[in-house]
Amino acid sequence: MFGYVTINEEELKIKDYHRYRSFYCGLCHCLKERYGFRGEAILSNDMTFADILLNALYELPLTEDEERCAVHPFKKQKMLYNEITDYCADMTLMLAYFKGLDDVADENSSRAKAFTGSVRKYMDPLRERYPRQIDAIESSIRALNACEADKKDDLDLVSGLSGKMTGEILVWREDEWSDVLKKLGFFLGKFIYLCDAYEDLEKDAKKGCYNPWEPYRDRKDFDALVENTLTMMMAEAARAYEILPIVQDTEILRNILYSGVWSRFAQIQKKRDEEKMKAETLVM
Repeated sequence: MFGYVTINEEELKIKDYHRYRSFYCGLCHCLKERYGFRGEAILSNDMTFADILLNALYELPLTEDEERCAVHPFKKQKMLYNEITDYCADMTLMLAYFKGLDDVADENSSRAKAFTGSVRKYMDPLRERYPRQIDAIESSIRALNACEADKKDDLDLVSGLSGKMTGEILVWREDEWSDVLKKLGFFLGKFIYLCDAYEDLEKDAKKGCYNPWEPYRDRKDFDALVENTLTMMMAEAARAYEILPIVQDTEILRNILYSGVWSRFAQIQKKRDEEKMKAETLVM
């Protein structure tokens, strides 16, 4: 996950913002406890959403605590966490590890090499604990790499591979809600993949790297195509969410699904427009 599933802070009530931050800090705490400072470095909004969602669905007791940290050394931060948060921390590490391997393969990234080398010792225990999730991640990455090698331009196919992986990660327990969570994760994962590709399009074009949006980028309606495609993904994700019997933290979760993801998308569009205007000015 890449930080696209976040809140729209301006539209969130203060009490809900503070509760969101408590989950965020709780996940950071669990990452540090389980994986040290490297765990803190890979904290993401995406897995904070997963933590809040699964806690809202299963309503497990939460530990409330306050601690200082490297980011907030002078003021204690409120934290909420439990076994679901531990699960989300484990999923965060797994995703970061496999993304690191991908960065090493694609760019020979020294930073990614250092990170994957430092956390490799955790992978065997995680593989034993979460075989279903590990298999989904590995199989999706293999298939995505094959699509990249073949320069597939089927947006539904390539984003669906990311969606399948995300769907399996959202399933904490295999129970009556598994299929709904898989559907929610499937469309959310597609949104994340396509949004990330949209953000990286110009950079990938300069480097000659694969990007599934590349065949469409010269269309006059390209930006509208992207927005319409992403809207369909989030509409399906939201439809799945509304099936779940959730009454806890609904304001936060709906803020993310209906508004937060679009605030990040708006930032990407603004950046693209500014770069386009700059390029046009240079030509003139």
